[in-house]
Amino acid sequence: MRKIYHLAPFESLNSIFTDDPISMEDIDLELDEMELVAAAAGHYYYSCLTKQPSRCLSPRRCEFVSEVLNGHDDYCREMLRMDKHVFHKLCDILRQRAMLRDTAGVMIEEQLAIFLNIVGHNERNRVIQERFQHSGETISRHFNNVLKAIKSLSREVLKPPELTTPPEILNSARFYPYFKDCIGIIDGISIPAHVPAKDQSRFRNKKGILSQNVLAACTFDLQFIFIYPGWEGSVTDSHMLRAVLHNPDQNFPQIPEGKYYLVDSGYLNTGGFIAPFEGVRYQQYEFKGANQLPRNSKELFNHRHCFLRNAILRSFNLLKARFPILKLAPQYSFQIQRDIVIAGCVLHNFIRREERNDWLFDSFGAASVDELSDPDELPDVQFLSSMQEQFSYSLRDSIAAAMWDDFLNKWNEW
Repeated sequence: MRKIYHLAPFESLNSIFTDDPISMEDIDLELDEMELVAAAAGHYYYSCLTKQPSRCLSPRRCEFVSEVLNGHDDYCREMLRMDKHVFHKLCDILRQRAMLRDTAGVMIEEQLAIFLNIVGHNERNRVIQERFQHSGETISRHFNNVLKAIKSLSREVLKPPELTTPPEILNSARFYPYFKDCIGIIDGISIPAHVPAKDQSRFRNKKGILSQNVLAACTFDLQFIFIYPGWEGSVTDSHMLRAVLHNPDQNFPQIPEGKYYLVDSGYLNTGGFIAPFEGVRYQQYEFKGANQLPRNSKELFNHRHCFLRNAILRSFNLLKARFPILKLAPQYSFQIQRDIVIAGCVLHNFIRREERNDWLFDSFGAASVDELSDPDELPDVQFLSSMQEQFSYSLRDSIAAAMWDDFLNKWNEW
């Protein structure tokens, strides 16, 4: 067996050779072993000094989720984008219906929290890895599983509107009985998109921004009725609506006879859809200052039409405020980007039904949104039959005449 020698600081190699002769080759091997040990110790010391602290407060993997759910209500709203009881209710539904399953390392609560942190803060995978102490593959897998589960709730959560007069109209002298048959609003929204270079020309909108167009319908209670994302940014709103109405596979809610949706000037005034009068001031900012009061029936109709249609603009703004991932173009496949829009609308409706006093709905619910007019947005001239158009024009004229007559004679509020 080879002897191990510990060299004193001032001890020479000659003394070793005198006590017990040993070859230079053995000396070199022993020194090589000592250098390896020293290198390993140095690497360990350096690693200890430079190791970054974890975002989690303890080694337990679900510590972040526990911290959020056991912490202040505002902290939960900020991180999960909803109140605690709404979060627990959603977890219960996903668990009871076996839409998600607890795994050995990740409970459903943590899976949902991962998803909400990504869409609610537009966080990258690396940040979520550190926050939840999971690998990138685990984060991606649970994100996709939750996205699929929430999207599968769309048929249940995105429901057709009630056929009775909405309370927002029924309880207002400004809108009732004039809009008593209105059941909702339809409009399009542009969302930034990440697409391959070969598709960018089709997805570039009029402002030159790569985007996907989304056709949406909502109630005056700010809940989405219908959502159809994934359209190229160059496609007009009226084209999207026409394509949806002509394709029964899209499951657009059937419009009962005599009922209608409000639409903006980018759509034709036709059966089931009432647009504002063209060439007449419409936006709310146009009715300020010295020209505050309407001068005729068309202006009065447009002013009230704009006020009601503002509900869908508030819904869009609220949706983007809760899920900022919709404000930027996330680096996902286009199908995933499309599904994120649907999942966002599902969560939007679910929160509205489970918590009527949700802080974001309270913030956006009453505040009107000014919208800049788009003179280049023209309706699709090949839409529906001329008979339907004539009926809609007659209906709009009769509504405008009735409210103008009351405005002149009763003068309650306009």
